[in-house]
Formats: sequence, C-alpha cells, structure tokens
Amino acid sequence: MLAIERRNAILAKLATDGKVIVSDLSTEFNVTEETIRRDLEKLDKEGLAKKTYGGAIVSETHGTDLPFNVRKRMNASLKESIAQKIADLIGDGDSLILDASTTAIGVTKYIKNRENLTLLTNSVEILLDLADKSGWNIISTGGRLKNGSLALVGAPAEKMIRSYHVHIAVCSSKGIDMNMGVSDSNEEDARIKEAIFAAADRKILAIDSTKFNRRSFVKVFSVSDIDTVVTDAKPSDEWIEFFEKNQVELIY
Repeated sequence: MLAIERRNAILAKLATDGKVIVSDLSTEFNVTEETIRRDLEKLDKEGLAKKTYGGAIVSETHGTDLPFNVRKRMNASLKESIAQKIADLIGDGDSLILDASTTAIGVTKYIKNRENLTLLTNSVEILLDLADKSGWNIISTGGRLKNGSLALVGAPAEKMIRSYHVHIAVCSSKGIDMNMGVSDSNEEDARIKEAIFAAADRKILAIDSTKFNRRSFVKVFSVSDIDTVVTDAKPSDEWIEFFEKNQVELIY
C-alpha cells in the first residue's frame, strides 16, 4: 500500500470512529509505529486530523474538506441506500441538478434507465460517468476545479446554475441541526448548493443518519427551505416532529 493510500484509509477511519490509535494502525497496516506517527503528523499539518498522545482525533477545523476519494468510501452503504431512494423520485423527462456529493454520484447509477433526462451538474465524476450516455441532455456548470475535489465551483458555476430552472435538485451537506439548519464546510460549496436549490421546484436534501445534530462551518439554508429529506434510517421522534412542523417530507 502506498503512503497516500494508507493516509486516506486513516482519514476514513477517523471520519467514522472519531479517533485512531497508533498501535492499532501499525498492526492493521503492517508498518512500524513510527511510520504511522509520520502519517499522523502530515495529516495534522494539513489540518485533516489533530495529533494526540498515542493517536489522533478528528480535526476541529470545520472549514477543512476531506479528499474526494476518502469521502467516497465513508458510510458507503448508507449513501447507497439514500441514492436508491432518490432515484425512485426521478422519472422520464425530468430535469434535475445534482451537486458534486458522493451520494449524488450514486444516484446516477440508478437512473441510467430513465429516458430523456436533462441533467445539470458541477460534478466532474458525474460528467465522466455519463459521457457515453445517449438520449440525455447533460450540461456542465463550468467553473474552477476545486483543489482536492472533483467539483466545479466559483462565480461562473453559480451564474450558470442560476440561469436554469429544473424540476428536481439534489444536494448533500456536512450537517443538519435544528437551530443552525443545513451547513457545510466551506463557503464555495455553500454558495453552489444555494444556487442549486434556488433553481429547482423540488429541493431534495440527501443526508445520512450520522449527520443529524451536526453543525459545520457555513450555514447553507434553513430546514424550512427543503422540500424533501432523504436519509438511510428513521430519525428520532423529535426530528420527525421538527420536519412535520417545517412541512418537510421525510423519506427513510
């Protein structure tokens, strides 16, 4: 395993478990503890983890994004379940916008049998995945390629999105909180998601159950701005009541 692959695997474990132990990682990856310490030092310097005595914990720098290939592996089964549910909401002839989230990318796998779709996206991976798809109108937002990501962002992408009107928009987020609302880790992604929702009749938030009661760096929109929340498991009664109060459809 290459060093970058090992560090990405460590990041995935951190995102899932919240902490890692040097001795455990040394055994799992069959390398010395000193090698693991160097890995954690590098992740600490990059703001992706916070090194502690004997291990590391998740970084408290809310504005830091994990690399795309790490995010893609996180909670994969939960995202798969959500993607299938969202695909059921998309029919032949629909127009839609998908953000560059790993969940939205999963949606495309389940809608490839739909006919005559118009799809706008800022996801480079979705564009590549659908490059040979015939019978669809596939539109790129353009924009600047975000560092460490396969997402197009910036003012040109926002302007492009706001010039369209679609039936359905699908976005994800880093967290949802009853007080803060829906939040994400950086302002560029937040502005793109705002533009995506503003362009759609039906606004769908795709969010796995681990993101409930979490706050990230930037507020994207209020819960009342959402039409439908799609998640992988039944939320608490408190959340169900909260969604009903805000007239948000819940699918799980």
